[in-house]
Amino acid sequence: MRKPKVTVVGAGFVGATTAQRILEKELADVVLMDVVEGMPQGKALDMMESAPIEGFSTAIVGTNSYDETKDSDIVVITAGLARKPGMSRDDLQAKNAEIVGGIVGEVASRSPKAILIVVTNPLDIMTYLAWKKSGFNHRRVFGMAGVLDSARYAYFLSLELKMPPKEIEAVVLGGHGDLMVPAPEFSKAKGKPVTDLLPKETIEAINQRTRDGGAEIVTLLKTGSAYYAPSSSVTAMVEAILEDTGRVLPCCVYLKGEYGIQEMYCGVTASLGREGVKKVIELKLSSESQAALKQSAEHVKEQIAKLTL
Repeated sequence: MRKPKVTVVGAGFVGATTAQRILEKELADVVLMDVVEGMPQGKALDMMESAPIEGFSTAIVGTNSYDETKDSDIVVITAGLARKPGMSRDDLQAKNAEIVGGIVGEVASRSPKAILIVVTNPLDIMTYLAWKKSGFNHRRVFGMAGVLDSARYAYFLSLELKMPPKEIEAVVLGGHGDLMVPAPEFSKAKGKPVTDLLPKETIEAINQRTRDGGAEIVTLLKTGSAYYAPSSSVTAMVEAILEDTGRVLPCCVYLKGEYGIQEMYCGVTASLGREGVKKVIELKLSSESQAALKQSAEHVKEQIAKLTL
């Protein structure tokens, strides 16, 4: 029986760590593709040399050719410029649009039935671009952001509540940027709403740290951006798709009227499975969160309008 095949485009920290997690979970065989000669090959060889220790039976190939990506079930796009201290995600738009547009053209022609997961920033705009450039059904093109933002939110809440992060369920909606929308009314600690456990001012401070979560890491690293939590987030999505679990995760998906948002990509909760997005799960948001989501979506729309398609 044929093993699933996942291509990761971009062998930098996010891409390589994503490939490693997929391998070690034995979700699929992996193709790690990058334009830098020798880098994906070297990282793939290094990972395979860990197989006798880690005990995984999946395999990875590193390549500089898109031909190796043919007939992929999923293509994860991580390639692009990373943020530097002081930069916003939007600052990356023009250059990364050029990079992502080129990648999508190459992978879509070789894997016309694939699902595309976009990780490159600015996330929501790059996901819209990938959908347009691929010509794929919108259910097969979506972005990783909400899983990451929600994980950061859960961790910061766990610090304040002094409990293990795994006992926190957190939800962050909206665009992956400064206007993302932490939704405390749908975030719980051991099943209890965090709004019942923490004062409003404390929650708002945690909300802001979540919005600044990526920038906080960029500032600390100085020469790069986050990759451990982003790679975990992508892998959770890949697992939901390949194992057809229907798991509900916050993702950047195409909306057709949900939350009053029309014909654009934005972060909401959605059920994922073998065909991509099974269903958008529309939450009954508070009026405050609904207004914030609308504002976030409007910003994404403004940035999409700047694309040359």
